[in-house]
Amino acid sequence: MFEAHFQSFEDRSERAESAPRVAALRAELLKRGLDGFIVPRADRFQNEYVPPCAEQLAWLTGFTGSAGDAIILADRAVIFVDGRYLVQVAEEIDSAVFSVVHLAEQTPTLWIEANLPAQAKLGYSPWLHTIEGAERLAKACAAARAMLVPVEDNPIDAIWTERPQPPLGAVVPHDLRYAGEATADKLKRLHAEMEKFSADAVVVSDPQNVSWLFNIRGSDVPHTPVVLAFAIVPKNSRPALYVDLRKLGNDMRSRLEEIGEVRANAAFERDLAELGKEHRAVRLDPATGAEAIARLVVENGGEIVRGSDPIAPMKSVKNTTEIAGARAAQLRDGAAVTKFLAWFDREAPRGALTEIDAVEALESFRRDSGLLKDVSFPSIAGAGPDGAIVHYRVTRKSNRRIAPGELFLIDSGGQYEDGTTDITRTIAVGPPAADMRQKFTLVLKGHIAIARAVFPDGTSGAQLDTLARQYLWQAGLDFDHGTGHGVGSYLSVHEGPVRISKIGSTALKRGMILSNEPGYYRTGAYGIRIENMILVTEAAPVAGAEKPLNAFETLTLAPIDTRLVEPALLTAEELAWLNAYHARVRDTLASSLDAATRAWLITATAPLGRA
Repeated sequence: MFEAHFQSFEDRSERAESAPRVAALRAELLKRGLDGFIVPRADRFQNEYVPPCAEQLAWLTGFTGSAGDAIILADRAVIFVDGRYLVQVAEEIDSAVFSVVHLAEQTPTLWIEANLPAQAKLGYSPWLHTIEGAERLAKACAAARAMLVPVEDNPIDAIWTERPQPPLGAVVPHDLRYAGEATADKLKRLHAEMEKFSADAVVVSDPQNVSWLFNIRGSDVPHTPVVLAFAIVPKNSRPALYVDLRKLGNDMRSRLEEIGEVRANAAFERDLAELGKEHRAVRLDPATGAEAIARLVVENGGEIVRGSDPIAPMKSVKNTTEIAGARAAQLRDGAAVTKFLAWFDREAPRGALTEIDAVEALESFRRDSGLLKDVSFPSIAGAGPDGAIVHYRVTRKSNRRIAPGELFLIDSGGQYEDGTTDITRTIAVGPPAADMRQKFTLVLKGHIAIARAVFPDGTSGAQLDTLARQYLWQAGLDFDHGTGHGVGSYLSVHEGPVRISKIGSTALKRGMILSNEPGYYRTGAYGIRIENMILVTEAAPVAGAEKPLNAFETLTLAPIDTRLVEPALLTAEELAWLNAYHARVRDTLASSLDAATRAWLITATAPLGRA
């Protein structure tokens, strides 16, 4: 069978260890005079994906998802997760130690207001909470007549004795042929933005933005090629990059020193304090910057100018080189996914394949291109009821055989130097049930509605989100995640600030790349998701239009399983879109496929008609 190189299938949850670890934390809190402590799933950079040495929430609770918070009090412990992780968290934690709270029902702040005893002291690490997050916690504690206490030395550091070492992957250049814009030119644009607000310097706390600005990439975080680094960009002098110097070869350091100052990590806190002592005004994003950064400036006499990181919107609009790279990566990735789908169609009906087999096979097809740098996230490969777990990650313990009559959902992506990909396909293993076909078609209608959308320039993702849900809503159904997220250019597969969701407030601009991924999940039975990546483009001219109009170009190229489509539920326009999409997939990919896969593709993309 195939060998996967980038993904581990070991069960990472240490549920059995959570009781003694929580007991040790409570003892440490008692020594410090604290009545509780809040443990977020975060690192100093507020990353979505964090290195093993920063997996404090997983180490303490056993929960290995990418988002969550725990609150530990002397007599109780709770963990908060969103709808993506309700099934997973129940399997990974010790229910005798932790109770689970769904974020849709109660947030940590509301729980604090209702449950924290009066006069209690709740500790938190200012490095692990954003400015806005810490303010919400303080407000909640005040409402409970309790106190939020900043803790400079995290008590978990004192009890996590076998902690992994920080990552030391080499910093490498992101070549101009992929970046499309030199760092010097990016800095000019950034300085032009800085002239619009009253601050002496900008602190760049998001490693994605640092990596984009300096045209560097690394391997500090699994599956996301960022360099864990901070930067300070003064208005009138050279920028400073703060990084573990052991990651820099001589050539890389020389390149960076042509652009700005290169300093050790330890200098970051000293330089923030110095900005404070010089009474400087420092711009920091309160939604993404650690509160500790603000404290170092303000407590030394400086001022924090609150505002979004100006790099984020610059990065989210891809230049022509990045767009060309995305199209090339999608062509390469689509061929690999199509080879996988053809292979899966041959092998799955025999009943011998497992979820791990499928993950390994898909990664192998991607690796055959010779250009795959990594997967863009651990593949979500759920057979039958596992597909209903939105962020399911198969382990050797959970590995399920893929049986005829089931649906198989696989959500995966690749990291290539010219682009990052993300695609989900739901596949019928044998003849699907009528209920599966109906639900799949409702999801497909929502997917097509987004793909065909035409909207005024300045429209936000929240304004479009309803398009993807309308048909499910009409059937009394919904899905508990966003419809789409921004995607980086050989960076994070989840890139802010743009998204299509109920809370997606950022305006969609031409050049932005997002996902289009509505779904439906029947707990204990199956999951359905259809995901393509889309590019915001100028819409075709509309007679009499009074505003500039935008549309989406679908970038992803791979067949959608038409065995799951009920044509009678599609309008003529929807059916035409699906047939045109499949014709494009067939015409674009056919020449890059072997004869057997090409024959399969021709069948898989045959036009659908009405019965």
